[in-house]
Amino acid sequence: MEVIAGTIASPKGFYADGIHCGLKKTKVDLGWIVSEVPANAAAVFTTNQVQAAPIQVTKEKMASGQLQGVIVNAGNANACTGAQGYEDAQHMAIAAADTLGLAPDQIAVASTGIIGRQMPMAKVTTGISQLKKAGDPQAFQKAILTTDLTEKSIVIQSQIGGQTVTMAGCAKGSGMIHPNMATMLAFVTTDAAISTELLQKLLRELTEVTFNQITVDGDTSTNDMVLVFANGLAQPSEIQENTADYDLFKKMFHAVLTALAKEIAQDGEGATKLIEANTIGAVTDEAARMISKTIVGSPLVKTALFGKDPNWGRILCAVGYSGQPIDPNALTISLAGTVVFQSGKPVDFDEDMMQEALAQPKVEIQVALAEGSGQGMAWGCDLTYDYVKINALYHT
Repeated sequence: MEVIAGTIASPKGFYADGIHCGLKKTKVDLGWIVSEVPANAAAVFTTNQVQAAPIQVTKEKMASGQLQGVIVNAGNANACTGAQGYEDAQHMAIAAADTLGLAPDQIAVASTGIIGRQMPMAKVTTGISQLKKAGDPQAFQKAILTTDLTEKSIVIQSQIGGQTVTMAGCAKGSGMIHPNMATMLAFVTTDAAISTELLQKLLRELTEVTFNQITVDGDTSTNDMVLVFANGLAQPSEIQENTADYDLFKKMFHAVLTALAKEIAQDGEGATKLIEANTIGAVTDEAARMISKTIVGSPLVKTALFGKDPNWGRILCAVGYSGQPIDPNALTISLAGTVVFQSGKPVDFDEDMMQEALAQPKVEIQVALAEGSGQGMAWGCDLTYDYVKINALYHT
């Protein structure tokens, strides 16, 4: 398995493009991903009960288990827009399908941006007509961004069944990131041959240990989804469950989702560093994941690490209110590679060296329990002055 240079269109038979259609002032704001052939598809969606029109439309189109593309816009969420919003989401799929010469039920829809505004459809439909098959995949990766500062993407290749299989992913997500799935936009393409059922099973399983383990601010969005396409053009036969090929595909899939999840967390609004929490020795893996996620979601932990303050008491406090079984007297906390609390007692450390370690772009926290063999990780970011500024000035 190898990480290579590329884009969301690197797997065989995929193309993508992005343009500026006027939803945002100057930045690219509309794009598509398209497969040359119908692809087996899987998706997970936000759990917010208030769901935007594109979520409703895409859920309906997923019924067949196959899609051939997705049309995506930034700058307008098309959320809380009533019957007109639903019609507009449907019309986006129809316009994309007409431009591509495909059936509308083969085109998914995703939107991100400001809630509660009707979509300016004249701009959108004109933009869709200008998208190209042989377009710019890099532009698509920019078209999905909102307050993000960086693109988030990865491409991996591996030999599966004697064939070179490629998998690519890209994502957006900066604020309102507290998945329980999903609260950002993420797209994965692969030329592997795998059934819709296995792809959906893997996506749900791996979402639990990747995207569901990131948090920026505790809010869950109305709009976002993870959408996966597998068009099978690299392989003559489908990957079967409980085989070495399946295990390798799962490893690739896990690597792509983990990389995207960490990039989303690191690019949280106003963030200066990625926080990675790793809990071991918990009662179960799920308990370990919940402890880790509670740590990275704690505002007090996040602000302490922004200030380069080695306040391990805040970490211990978060572990204590995580709702999971712990024994404080048999618990060890390491911060940035240094043990700061062990077996119920504080441990002396060099505060100057610790401040230097906490100034790095990634800070690792490890919690070792004595409850069992469960382990789990989570990712978040620090909470800064800029987070408040960005969200105070975000135009509604």
